Amino acid sequence: MGLNTQSVGNNENLIIELFESKVLVVEDQPLNVLLLKRILSNHFKVESVESGEAAIKWCENHIPDLILLDIVMDGMGGIETCKYLKSLPEISNVPIIFITSSHENEDTCWDVGGVDFIQKPFTKKTVFNRVKTHLTIKLQRDKLTNLVFLDSLTGVFNRRYFDTHIEKVDLNAKRMNEDYALIFIDIDFFKQFNDIYGHLEGDKALKIVAQTIQKTLKRPRDVVVRFGGEEFVIVLPSTDLEGSILVTEDVIKNISALNIPHSGSNFKHLTVSAGIATLRGLKGETEILKVADDKLYISKQLGRNRLSY
Repeated sequence: MGLNTQSVGNNENLIIELFESKVLVVEDQPLNVLLLKRILSNHFKVESVESGEAAIKWCENHIPDLILLDIVMDGMGGIETCKYLKSLPEISNVPIIFITSSHENEDTCWDVGGVDFIQKPFTKKTVFNRVKTHLTIKLQRDKLTNLVFLDSLTGVFNRRYFDTHIEKVDLNAKRMNEDYALIFIDIDFFKQFNDIYGHLEGDKALKIVAQTIQKTLKRPRDVVVRFGGEEFVIVLPSTDLEGSILVTEDVIKNISALNIPHSGSNFKHLTVSAGIATLRGLKGETEILKVADDKLYISKQLGRNRLSY
């Protein structure tokens, strides 16, 4: 029987991809944390925090691929922590495995979004296999999601993703009584750029602009979308007008600093214009989208290479 080299290659790729996976352990017992890290650290990137509150804070700046969550902890317990984390759009698809010493809370764990349980005292084989199984499922699901929701040219999210994501962000902002910002970004004189330099150079410029916007965003929860043509949208959850202005100023500055020649532009290099809107005072995603688009129009009318809000 011959060796299936494709199968071997796929397994090797899976091991490499899983090794890059981030596992967050939320557990207030140091001995359990030590044991879990010993089991998992040779296979995945493992971080730990000691409370539900710390887990929420950690997830503001990082997106884990899987969370191991103890049910019983001082302060915010595992059930409450899971419920909060699952309400966040950027964490909603992250698998959460509960660590428990009893079966009493199983129904509640399923109801708040848990995908599995690990019973205390846990064994090495059980912990490793359950974590690996759910990480593999997530990895495969993420690949399918990327096929549907990523723009094939620039690699950032596409309009289809935006339509689903903005609903979640809007709903969560209203539930938490928080603000969020929407920023429209448009490449100035892009039709002229294509006419002068050709569509291949235009495609390169779109990729560079998308990458520059992505690198400018500081938090994992911040999202850039290619909305259509030369237009991009940035979604900033839990962000007020002041914060969104700072981000937009950085985007405009960083793209201008690329110094991509553009003889058909008033500025002789590639620039962008922006329009900003925040939820505060508006009804929801439809209205905020319109206001941001209107503000972008004002930026163009005022001479471009600027922001309006």
